[in-house]
Amino acid sequence: MSAEPTPKNVTRAFVLAAGLGKRMRPITATVPKPLVEVAGKALIDHALDRAAAGGIETAVVNVHWLADLMEGHLSHRTGAPAIVVSDERDALLETGGGVKKALDLFEGEPFVVFNSDSFWLEGPRPNLGRLIEAWDPDTTDILLLVAPTATSLGYDGAGDFYMDSDGRLSWRGEREVAPFIYAGVAILKPELFADTPEGSFSLTLLFDRAIKRNRLQGLRLDGQWLHVGTPEAIEAAEARVRDSARIV
Repeated sequence: MSAEPTPKNVTRAFVLAAGLGKRMRPITATVPKPLVEVAGKALIDHALDRAAAGGIETAVVNVHWLADLMEGHLSHRTGAPAIVVSDERDALLETGGGVKKALDLFEGEPFVVFNSDSFWLEGPRPNLGRLIEAWDPDTTDILLLVAPTATSLGYDGAGDFYMDSDGRLSWRGEREVAPFIYAGVAILKPELFADTPEGSFSLTLLFDRAIKRNRLQGLRLDGQWLHVGTPEAIEAAEARVRDSARIV
């Protein structure tokens, strides 16, 4: 009898919530960006609710800027996922360093990383579930949720990646425009942090290494990504949410 396939359960997540939110000022002078509300809910609650719906049981949330407000808000959440706070009050560690500081909490298992301002309108199937379903650790070191550059609301950059027919990602070249942007959700293997700097560094270091090994893969978001990076973007995102509700 052939062995049953190993279930691809990913039940832990890291939510990046320690940033200064400079582009969102003056709002973030007194409110941490993850607590900025869009469509009646704090950005971090949009992320954590999506995590819960996708089967995430435990979420590590790092805090730095206005950390007391973040911890107070998180302490009032009930239900899944269980929240563990990673305290970065002493030093802001960027995306990679923040995850590395909390790595022992993932017990050697792959985990999801969320940007706390990851915000999108779902398509027919929830995107986190699609991402976990697509995760194949035998062929992939990092799996990114990516969104079309041209149709992402509130984004006016040149994109991040090209994606081939097998889902493999490569960086856009200088002065080029790429069709896909990182949508702020990824699945990573903890062993990728074994040879990384101490202290502050970006997750893009790991993305770059995975590309060089041909093991960075993307999954196209089903729905629409909403980039909530400035105060003006909040109103645009809320208008799109209202329009979507009317269509449904």
